[in-house]
Amino acid sequence: MAHLLGAEKVGLAFPTRTVFDSISLGLEDGDRIGIVGRNGDGKSTLLRILAGTLEPTSGRVTRRGGIRVGVLDQRDTLDGDATIGEAVVGDRDEHDWAGDARIRDVIAGLVGDLPWDARVGDLSGGQRRRVALAQLLAGDWDVLFLDEPTNHLDVQGIAWLADHLNARYATGRGAFVAVTHDRWFLDAVCTGTWEVHDRIVEPFEGGYAAYILQRVERDRMAAASEAKRQNLMKKELAWLRRGAPARTSKPKFRIEAATQLIEDEPPVRDPIQLAQLAATRLGKDVVDILDAGVELGGRQILDDVTWRIAPGERAGILGRNGAGKSTLLALVAGRLKPTTGRVKTGTTVRIAELTQELAELAEHEDEPVRAVVGRLRTSYQAGGKELSPGQLLERLGFRSGELSTLVKDLSGGQRRRLQLLLILLDEPNVLILDEPTNDLDTDMLAAMEDVLDSWAGCLIVVSHDRYLIERVTDVQYAVVDGGLRHVPGGVDAYLAMSGEASVGARAAQPQDAAPTSGTDAPGLSGAERRALEKEAASLDRRLAKATDERAKVVARFETADHGDFAALSALQGELAAADERLAELEEQWLAAHEALEG
Repeated sequence: MAHLLGAEKVGLAFPTRTVFDSISLGLEDGDRIGIVGRNGDGKSTLLRILAGTLEPTSGRVTRRGGIRVGVLDQRDTLDGDATIGEAVVGDRDEHDWAGDARIRDVIAGLVGDLPWDARVGDLSGGQRRRVALAQLLAGDWDVLFLDEPTNHLDVQGIAWLADHLNARYATGRGAFVAVTHDRWFLDAVCTGTWEVHDRIVEPFEGGYAAYILQRVERDRMAAASEAKRQNLMKKELAWLRRGAPARTSKPKFRIEAATQLIEDEPPVRDPIQLAQLAATRLGKDVVDILDAGVELGGRQILDDVTWRIAPGERAGILGRNGAGKSTLLALVAGRLKPTTGRVKTGTTVRIAELTQELAELAEHEDEPVRAVVGRLRTSYQAGGKELSPGQLLERLGFRSGELSTLVKDLSGGQRRRLQLLLILLDEPNVLILDEPTNDLDTDMLAAMEDVLDSWAGCLIVVSHDRYLIERVTDVQYAVVDGGLRHVPGGVDAYLAMSGEASVGARAAQPQDAAPTSGTDAPGLSGAERRALEKEAASLDRRLAKATDERAKVVARFETADHGDFAALSALQGELAAADERLAELEEQWLAAHEALEG
């Protein structure tokens, strides 16, 4: 592989702080690198040094002659007076850029929902970020440096970006480096991971799952002072290996070592015990949304939504930006009354929301963290153990020296974690998380998930972080066309479903659409409806059976001889067949239920 650029004994120091001592690393053709580390340790700084937008105080960065480098940083450098079209393709003639399949794909994937002639200065911050990303990806670059490219992208947008980056360069050609907290994205696109910590950069092979395994191995061999951090990473690894063994198949590490590390590690949570505790705290009635519709500003946001939330339910809510997810949360929380239908809340229900506004901290800005938590509860039950607020703060990543810090001086990630602590100490039994991953690095996300694993109550999560949704929730719903739809196949099934819908939406305007099959008919006879209901019930049973069969195949990976490549190959074939069968049944299930709803 050809060398593209490298850092030779690079150091960076400020009068009050040294960011890097002396780091040396290189980027080769074909490298797909993800940068991880704690907030403030220098991830974005490293990216800027390698990209050439920041000069180091010692050492040097060398580049192969003639390479083209593209950079997406967190600063907004777009011309507010330009149109979206001018920002993305510049002054190129339409026949020129429209004839380029890659540029057409970038436009459709990132800004296809925005008016081409809209003024950039009139866009929201999230829309401007998408325009900036589209502008970068429309260019020809040998190396891409991406600082938080998934910010302001929904689940579909993140999946599109992963597909685009994986297909952008031929095998062994080009390179990119991405700083991101989105762990699913790291696994989907990266073949190597650089961890920034303690003024050094440590390379690991593979994406996030591989990085976790190697880090556990590193921590296992380290001093006893790393024991607490190691245990948390082991729990994360146990979920990764049990939930999706294929994630760790790419990197060259010993699978046997992973199995030994997690053989005594219990599942990340006991759903039966948590459900029993939740039922004790909540009773049988939680929140029932019945035939609810919401109209705001003359627009129908939600229509005929029915959702009976069960005690202990851990639900993830999926949907495009603007689909109505936050409106649904407002209904559950009681902040919004439905235009039609009703919402019934149980008498023992106590709802708390982790919002994006950090409103819980407003009255404590001039107080130290220790004083804020000291006025609340003296103990907290988690995983059958009694913890003090200080111990819970430690689990959420606070160091003892930070307890004297004023709330107003905390970083964004620290404020987010303190907000979660205050909510948990208030002991709600229904917890709503609205984009909880903002401002958190991968370590802190794992710490937050660890705390949530032992929390007994109903958990409702809206997030574009696919990893978080799959990690902390057991059932997923999607807000689609104003309705709430159960998605048995999780995020993958939702993406398949929404991808088909988006193609149809681009093909024609709603008023021009014509029915393409019998399932689009406006009405069903009694006999047709009974036949469809019978088919849907049969599909429910077959889907449950196929899911169980797939789980059995996955379980066999854990007991298989990982040195027997023939047996592993056969198991992988069985898993692929089970996945194909599940996908087929899910498509049939969705078609049947869409026909019934139609």
